[in-house]
Amino acid sequence: MNLLKKIFEGNGLSAAEANTRMNSEQPLVILDVRQPNEYRAGHIKGAKLIPLDELGRRMTELPEDTEILCVCRSGSRSGAAVGQLNRAGFEAVNLRGGMIGWQRAGYPVKKGR
Repeated sequence: MNLLKKIFEGNGLSAAEANTRMNSEQPLVILDVRQPNEYRAGHIKGAKLIPLDELGRRMTELPEDTEILCVCRSGSRSGAAVGQLNRAGFEAVNLRGGMIGWQRAGYPVKKGR
């Protein structure tokens, strides 16, 4: 399986599945693991920013009783975040295709903080 196919079609939720879950009775916590400048350029409304390199020391900021949707640009960094969180006992899932996939699917992006 080539790398791009793995990133865009691998484990996790598609943009449509994530959007449905975000608007359901079982909402997700959205965790954006990109850098602050990437986040300000455009993120999913309501996403919490914790850059991947800070995640290990900031896990206490995350709820332990709600599934966490990890987001980055393409799905690679967020895939690493899912692994870290799952090993720490959280229930986490990746947004397949990241923000690229989210925007390609036509879902809204919030700019700024």
